[in-house]
Amino acid sequence: MEEIKGMVNKILVIDLTSKTSSAFDVTRAERQLYLGGKGLGLKLLFDRLKPGIDPFDPDSLFAIMTGVLSGTGAVCSGRFEAVFKSPLTRIMAGSSCGGPLGVQLKSAGYGGILIKGKSQNPCLVYIDSERVEFRSAQELWGLDTQKAQERILSGKKMAALVIGPAGENRVSFANAASGDRFLGRAGLGAVMGSKNLKGIAVQGGAFKILPLLPQTFKRLKEMGNTYINRNQMSLSLRRYGTAVNVTPVNNAHMLPVWNFSMGSHKLADQITGEIIKQKNRTKFHTCRPCSMMCGHKGRFPRRETLVPEYETLALLGANLGIFDRNRIAEFNDLCNLLGLDTISAGGTLAWVMEAGEKGVINTPLKFGSYEGIAEALKDIAAGRGFGKEMGLGSRALSEKYGGESFAIQVKGLEMAGYDPRGCYGQGLSYAVANRGACHLSASMMAFEVFLRLLKPDSIKAKPEFVHFAENLIAGINSLQTCHFTLYAYTLEPFLSKYTPRFVLAFLMQRFPSIALKLMDFSLYPALFTAVTGIKMSSRQFIRAGERIHVLERYMNTREGIERKDDTLPDRMLYEVIPGDRKKRLVPLDKMIDRYYRIRGYDINGVPKPICLKKLEIKV
Repeated sequence: MEEIKGMVNKILVIDLTSKTSSAFDVTRAERQLYLGGKGLGLKLLFDRLKPGIDPFDPDSLFAIMTGVLSGTGAVCSGRFEAVFKSPLTRIMAGSSCGGPLGVQLKSAGYGGILIKGKSQNPCLVYIDSERVEFRSAQELWGLDTQKAQERILSGKKMAALVIGPAGENRVSFANAASGDRFLGRAGLGAVMGSKNLKGIAVQGGAFKILPLLPQTFKRLKEMGNTYINRNQMSLSLRRYGTAVNVTPVNNAHMLPVWNFSMGSHKLADQITGEIIKQKNRTKFHTCRPCSMMCGHKGRFPRRETLVPEYETLALLGANLGIFDRNRIAEFNDLCNLLGLDTISAGGTLAWVMEAGEKGVINTPLKFGSYEGIAEALKDIAAGRGFGKEMGLGSRALSEKYGGESFAIQVKGLEMAGYDPRGCYGQGLSYAVANRGACHLSASMMAFEVFLRLLKPDSIKAKPEFVHFAENLIAGINSLQTCHFTLYAYTLEPFLSKYTPRFVLAFLMQRFPSIALKLMDFSLYPALFTAVTGIKMSSRQFIRAGERIHVLERYMNTREGIERKDDTLPDRMLYEVIPGDRKKRLVPLDKMIDRYYRIRGYDINGVPKPICLKKLEIKV
């Protein structure tokens, strides 16, 4: 096995039309400015993707990217990123996955892949360190995501990224699977299906990836593990998985129930992480390498299977009025096999149920009943009957039939499982998030509800912290380490850990500029430096995250995104949650004006020339 020290800069370019491949190296300057992962993927597409192109156009292309930490054994670094133009939202999207493909791609000697063109027939691309092969996928077409991988994988250090029937049939929110992890949101599976690309198989193991500063790297890795092993948020995720979020979200009246028409439910205690651990006898089932260990399997009727993530429990469960964890696990399994994003599937089905109640459409689907849900998911994946229309998502359905006021989406992306009437910062982050109603763009619900550092129903400091969190998370997604390291890496360093919580909360609320200086996230740039040898300070790292975020925003404005799109569903702006004594609605406009000023956008939400110049974004 050969060794590669530091960066893996070789990018593989695959043309499915001509069945050819080539490669090029990214420059040191590009690596410094855009890090890797999401950031570098966006930059590569910015330089090559024609504005306004249809996501299904053969000339459209997408990127599969690793980060500098991928393959190094760094804590929680078994991740990779897809960057593409979404068929659901018609704008740019990034999606991060904890499956095995990224590590194997890196150990095959590639930092990323650009894929363009369209195969005439169903195709599987096979990659190793010496060659690229274009193989027929005719016998794989129609197989679910797990059966397809079983057919493809034939040895150690081999990984695949595949689509299921939903992707083959171009369902707008189809996902792609690597192992039993998913590039879930915004429809990468449909993009692959439009290119007749069933999957990518990578034989890794040719190269061992080593940091340039091994002793420094070892020390930082140990520090990361120490932080995670003593951080309460991390330990809660380890014990119960993301299902641990159900109880605090329900208590805060932020749980989506009956298409976000309610914020809590008395039966929510049946789908909590604590009850699932007790009743379904869970065990660890994680990404590798992982110290967080939030992924779990459990015993459900007649099978052992993945414990549904919080978002699935919320959107395919409570949001449909269903609180039977065994049924939700069944729907989760079905979506995973068919290749459907559970969040958009749940959001779309909830719109259908409410539209049926209101007489907008005729449907047998009803809130509180699991009857017909499995069949509806199968119809969506097959593009069969009304399922073909449901496969376009809630925005498209509401534009055709009416009911736009209860289509719970932003920019076409169905909203994740936190009702922003319970935390205004989360509402702002949903509205301005680049890919749509994304809970991972800034994760403000953590500051407001889980950690209780910001007052949920106040607008104070929310634009400042959305701006900061977006930049930091863009950097994390470009290093390609787990989003959940954010809690341990920023709250366990000395200054944050030993500042009294009430003092930190007071500063965050009243003096955000001072509080932000207490946020020590230096472990991230230190890891980048230890692997690459490129010196990077915390200031440079957060500036890189800002550059990545603003570049994505600029690319979206070229697709027509502006202020009118930075909004929330009417339900969050004009309808009070039943029983809410405070009668809270999200005061969005007051926050957006300040957010735009902080960002350097004009009044329409477009990055100003001076903003682009400051960030070294050449347009």
